[in-house]
Amino acid sequence: MRTSRLWRALPWNGLGVLPFALFALLFLLLPTANIVAGAFVDGSGDFTLVNIANLFTPEIMNAFWLSIRLSFTSALIGCALGFAIALAVVLGGLPAWVRGVVMTFSGVTSNFAGVPLAFAYVATLGRVGFVTLLLRDWFGVNIYALGFNMISFWGLVAAYVFFQIPLMVLIITPAIDGLKREWREAAEVLGATGGQYWRMVALPVLGPSLLGTLALLFANAFGAVATAIALTGSLLSIAPILLFNQIRGDVLQDPHLGYALAFAMIVITGISNGVYVVMRTRAERWIK
Repeated sequence: MRTSRLWRALPWNGLGVLPFALFALLFLLLPTANIVAGAFVDGSGDFTLVNIANLFTPEIMNAFWLSIRLSFTSALIGCALGFAIALAVVLGGLPAWVRGVVMTFSGVTSNFAGVPLAFAYVATLGRVGFVTLLLRDWFGVNIYALGFNMISFWGLVAAYVFFQIPLMVLIITPAIDGLKREWREAAEVLGATGGQYWRMVALPVLGPSLLGTLALLFANAFGAVATAIALTGSLLSIAPILLFNQIRGDVLQDPHLGYALAFAMIVITGISNGVYVVMRTRAERWIK
């Protein structure tokens, strides 16, 4: 009887979480701990801060600064355009089926990155891409004569926006759904115009969600490497490409400096995700 009671008292409901816990341990926590440990030891296994100090060399600092500017710019553009699309879908009075199509499409394209995205980007905006030829032949606009270059800062920003916009749509749509009709009705009763409602009610409520999503999109772009490598190779020195070259041993040939590079990227993306979590918690207070 005692054994039976003990058997029933065991936390069987938690067994469903066990596969996720094992996955997180094996593929997230342990590799992260290994990276952090490797960043603070030398080739002999002794503790050192030299690897961290080497991060402040001009080459690495420039790569990180370029990555930060690239990630922030693509995140800002993705937030603006994705927010406009989400507003149109939720509050624009469009047919109900449009929302389903947009959300399904966004769910697919938010994960559309790497080599497939690079191929689609080249096929669309390459020198003989569909849109490039369409603009040249139908409208007389040659984007390459105007200075567009795929292997450049703005060329890579345009590629990143491909997956930043749908991710923004997926995340911000529930927040827009959380805007209560009573708030707008109360504002109109008090004599507020549409602009005043958005400036004084809707945007302050959506502010934490917008800032949190901006931080998440920044982290999303900061860690992207396959698309950048497929498009630019090593011609554009950003932090993920620098780390990729370090792992292959083509340039730096110092594995512990590679650990330090990965550690720095973890810190930056960790801060961004932390901002997202804090902002999301604040945004959920309004929904409740």
